[in-house]
Amino acid sequence: MRVLAIETASEACSIALTEGAAMLAHDHRVMARGHAEALVPMIGALPDKGRADRILVSLGPGSFTGVRIGLATARALGFAWGAEVLGYPTLALIAAQAQALHPGEPVTVCMNGGHGEWFVQDFGADGLPANELSSMAPAAALAAGARNLIAGNRAQDFAALLGDARQIIPLLPDAGQVGLVPDALLTAHLAPIYGRGADATPMALRKPA
Repeated sequence: MRVLAIETASEACSIALTEGAAMLAHDHRVMARGHAEALVPMIGALPDKGRADRILVSLGPGSFTGVRIGLATARALGFAWGAEVLGYPTLALIAAQAQALHPGEPVTVCMNGGHGEWFVQDFGADGLPANELSSMAPAAALAAGARNLIAGNRAQDFAALLGDARQIIPLLPDAGQVGLVPDALLTAHLAPIYGRGADATPMALRKPA
């Protein structure tokens, strides 16, 4: 089966095309913005323009815009190609990448969540979530604690806040590693995982001036 993986939930915009265990092509770019402009040309540059039997796409949490761009692209390509489209949680991918380096070790994933908060979630030795995803201020994360292994783009900050010896793996999600995510976390329910409320107030809830 040929699989196209799409990861756009963070500053890392990445794609990968695999067939069985073989990596056919992989593109990983770190950019502050511009995912919307970059993603489709990146896919178009893949062999056969990225056409695949299955598409795996990040559900977040992360950038609201990035998550929506990835999902919209995956849905459109899935419809055009008649391909199966499945989503996966971004933090589960980070955990899987960390556990590929430290097999069987529980991990806390800590990623930038915006507005000074972090997305934090623990994963067990099996790579499955050990608790609910939280978006919290650093002080709240400190109170909640962490596993001995911390991964993500805020791992170093979290470890420094804890002030003790932790194993740290600074990571951004990489579509080339999506095959490491446990199958149990793949879902056909393509609902974004935002992890926190929207920045803007819906029109229906705004008070008249």
